[in-house]
Amino acid sequence: MIIFAGRSNVGKSTLIFRLTGKDVKRGKRPGVTRKPVEINWRGRKVVDLPGFGFMSGVPKAKQERIKTEIVRFIEENAKDIELAVLVVDGKSAIEIIERWEKRGEIPIDVEFFQFLRELGIPTIVAVNKLDKVRNVGATINRLIEKFGLSGTWEDYRDTFIPVSAKFGTNFEELRRRIIESTEGP
Repeated sequence: MIIFAGRSNVGKSTLIFRLTGKDVKRGKRPGVTRKPVEINWRGRKVVDLPGFGFMSGVPKAKQERIKTEIVRFIEENAKDIELAVLVVDGKSAIEIIERWEKRGEIPIDVEFFQFLRELGIPTIVAVNKLDKVRNVGATINRLIEKFGLSGTWEDYRDTFIPVSAKFGTNFEELRRRIIESTEGP
């Protein structure tokens, strides 16, 4: 099983559409996906998880329940998850992470990355919305630091992959890494 996780409105469903060619519900507003959606691709289950965080028109209590359901889904299926693709918005992730840090809180993107690692789930970070990022290398280096890793993008080229789901930019690299991670080279 391959899961796609991340904040609401970062492009998880669009990346799955690009990867599989199968139509999954997508939209411009946060919170279109509210329950895990499973599709088959190359003999594997691909799961589009709801986004965590803000969802347009959804009460905060329900947003928290959805986050709890995501965590429970991952914990209950951890042994079957071959790969997690954590999708972050390359344009706004650093700003959001720093806002959480200023409040003395662990940013949810960072917490989720650490959670997947604690469960031993191999994880690729798809840094989406590449078309809106001015300095890709600097952005990914900052993300690596914020995610608690040491080193630079050169050290994590197989883990942090910049893409544009909207335009398909660098998408073949992400597809290649997903296939290598689940099927071997």
